[in-house]
Amino acid sequence: MKAIWIIALAFLSLIPEAMGQRINFIRSHYLKQDYYIPMRDGVGLFTSVYSPRDTNRQYAIMMNRSPYSIAPYGVTNYPGSLGPSEAFARHGFIFVYQDVRGRHNSEGEYIDMPGHKRHFSGPTDTDETTDASDSINWLVRHIPNNNGRVGLWGISYNGFYAAQAMIDASPYLKADSPQAPMGDEGNGDDIYHNGAFFLAANFGFYSSFWPRNVNVHFNAGTPDDYDFYLRMGPLSNAQDLCFKHLNPYWDDILKHPNYDEFWSSRALGPVMTNLIAPVLVVGGWHDTEDLAGTFKLFQAIREHGGAPAATLVMGPWSHGQWGHPGGESLGNLQFGSRTCDYFEKNIQYPFFLQALEPDPSNAVPMPVAWLFETGKNEWRQFDSWPPANAVRRSLYLSADGKVSFEPPTGKVKFDEYVSDPAKPVPVTSEIGDGMPGDYMTRDQRFAARRPDVLVYESEPLTEDMIVAGPITPVLRVSTSGTDSDFIVKLIDVYPDDTPGTRAVPFGGYQQMVRGEPFRGKFRNGLNDPQPFVRGKPAKIEFIMPDVLHDFRKGHRIMVQIQSSWFPMVDLNPQRFENIPTAKASDFQRATERVYCGGPDGTRIDVLTIPQ
Repeated sequence: MKAIWIIALAFLSLIPEAMGQRINFIRSHYLKQDYYIPMRDGVGLFTSVYSPRDTNRQYAIMMNRSPYSIAPYGVTNYPGSLGPSEAFARHGFIFVYQDVRGRHNSEGEYIDMPGHKRHFSGPTDTDETTDASDSINWLVRHIPNNNGRVGLWGISYNGFYAAQAMIDASPYLKADSPQAPMGDEGNGDDIYHNGAFFLAANFGFYSSFWPRNVNVHFNAGTPDDYDFYLRMGPLSNAQDLCFKHLNPYWDDILKHPNYDEFWSSRALGPVMTNLIAPVLVVGGWHDTEDLAGTFKLFQAIREHGGAPAATLVMGPWSHGQWGHPGGESLGNLQFGSRTCDYFEKNIQYPFFLQALEPDPSNAVPMPVAWLFETGKNEWRQFDSWPPANAVRRSLYLSADGKVSFEPPTGKVKFDEYVSDPAKPVPVTSEIGDGMPGDYMTRDQRFAARRPDVLVYESEPLTEDMIVAGPITPVLRVSTSGTDSDFIVKLIDVYPDDTPGTRAVPFGGYQQMVRGEPFRGKFRNGLNDPQPFVRGKPAKIEFIMPDVLHDFRKGHRIMVQIQSSWFPMVDLNPQRFENIPTAKASDFQRATERVYCGGPDGTRIDVLTIPQ
């Protein structure tokens, strides 16, 4: 969410010459009109419609619904882009942008992360599914020269609204592309990951995202986020520091640290049924914000959605990166091609064109999954995901710092470290953003050198190993406290002779392939927190989001385990507490143990496929 908000602000702050040229093109080819589209309860939703000035043919409608802003406002003010890419504007569509209920120029009451009601009290009862349907029906009936076919798309929060539009959809909806949607905020997306609160992302977002008529500007006063959040202290101090109890959205997310009805009612997967339009679900392997929701939504659509077709697209991108040209790189990684341009030309544009302007010449076969294989850096297509030929294998950790597909022999042993909330493991070694958009590509050698990070490493691989699908850590751990976090990172270690540059020495580079935290008290269920018995081993098993990564021949596989990841994840007091209200005196050091060997030893389960 945060990334899209920043992009919107950046767009409004500066209009370079190239942007001016694009604005002039749109102004000369499109007529802008504003409407208040009436909903079934009488609320008007502010909507800007850009119609081609050439009225010699009918056009499909491309729609985007947003809680951020559909600026620029005013019929004489034009944006620098229309649609998902320039190709759409040049081809010709009717483009529709709408402020969702209660935001900016739209009437009504805004609800943050609104869920689908499922049961309505009467014909005038509404939610975002009915708002989308009512809007589409009105557009088709009132906007001249439309062909009666509507496509929706959106990234991040806008992707969440695009997904909701598929539920009880208007019959005019013919294509839908939720991209990096907030599929499950309570577990896996922006807010909580396996019970751990994503501090830096949410503090940054909600300190910019306020209710109407509240105008608060917060300045951290330092470029060092690690230092800022450490000095802030317990999560409860954020109210006095920034929010002043004026932001109900911030209050809501901290009132619900457990995965309760507040979160389950907002999850998209369980309500994805009886879909009528083909779906293109898009995400990035390195999305720091809404990665899990992308997979959960896609699997729900495939399993019980009933859509006539559904395709998953995953590229080597950060959050929303595919919405811009290029895509040759992210952070230190180079991908050898313009991956965003490939997606736009070969996947997104053909998907909408064939659905909204049916013609045999537009037909493009869409696989179940169209994915970029990292490591090898090439696009691949699959007729199922995870692949039908995937084989489950276990990576076993041993107390001598090794990881292998062979189970360790001998007695159960343990490795241990001390986790100190006063000196947490940082998410990155650089000074700056506490949750950088490319942190998943950063070199992890800085973490491997800390005494509070356990490191397990394989021998060099004798052949390529392709991991395809979700990753499942199965941990056997204990703590001297009564609660602790455990962060697991699966890492690709480059050979020492890998060529690099002066800026990036890739010899020995430790590239994170996937990493996730788990808040230990939720090991028996995300709505059933239980304290640890001090020193008693316990099992933690959870699922990390999918990957398609080729560990190349000569590379090593590494696993890192730690108990803090700061300030991306909030600090755990390492005592069984309600963390949002914990006091500074509640935080304590704890000795963490990871047990290896025996039938219950720690392992990482992966799915692998042939080369």
